[in-house]
Amino acid sequence: MVKVPLPIQETDLEFDHGTFDSAAFTARALAHWQSLAAILDHTLLRPETTRRQIENHCAETLRYRFAAAVVNPVWVATAVSLLAGTGIPVGAVIGFPLGASLVSTLRQEAAALLRLGARELDMVIPVGPLKSENHHAVHNTIHAAAHLAHHHGALLKAILETGLLSTEEKLRAAEVAIQAGADFLQTSTGFSTGGASVADVALMRGVAGSRCGVKALGGVHTLAHVQAMLDAGANRIGCSASVAIVRELGAA
Repeated sequence: MVKVPLPIQETDLEFDHGTFDSAAFTARALAHWQSLAAILDHTLLRPETTRRQIENHCAETLRYRFAAAVVNPVWVATAVSLLAGTGIPVGAVIGFPLGASLVSTLRQEAAALLRLGARELDMVIPVGPLKSENHHAVHNTIHAAAHLAHHHGALLKAILETGLLSTEEKLRAAEVAIQAGADFLQTSTGFSTGGASVADVALMRGVAGSRCGVKALGGVHTLAHVQAMLDAGANRIGCSASVAIVRELGAA
């Protein structure tokens, strides 16, 4: 199989891309429950989710002022309606959870969700092409979604699904995603072989520097888990246990 050359140079992985002060960020985030809530994506992605659960999810998102309510595409219009006028964005997943969609499919899905009012898109990168070393395909796929998101004033989070990748693949995926315009690198979907780990968050922050955000998702259920991810370099956390976590820090 012919290897497609990268749109970046090997030295890009070693270049100093600025620093992110994890200690200072962690201290601010954990100063009180409201500041912690502001960096938590309140996530509800179970396939059996009902409308009543979405209504409750959005009510919790509003009550605690979480960073975003992240839902499956089928519930975006509902969530947007429920959170209209609150200033809290609705996030949606695309290419989820396999990272095996056609670029044309991703574009259509992203465009439809953005028209419905989603302002954050969490996209699984094309894992198979990455592992096949077709980095141009990975770059072009992420760039297509990022371009659409940015055109609508939205963010794109590139989910690497780190549990399926070698260390070299994680490094390469992170750099390609940043070069393609991703606003965040995200560890995982929570639906595959593993969730967020401190080592993966630290690796992703090491590549990103201050160029983009790093989001940890998968297996983050307690305040201690959150602090560990923040200490490693995350500045956004995705979890379904958001309410329990902020209550650990004093929320009612």
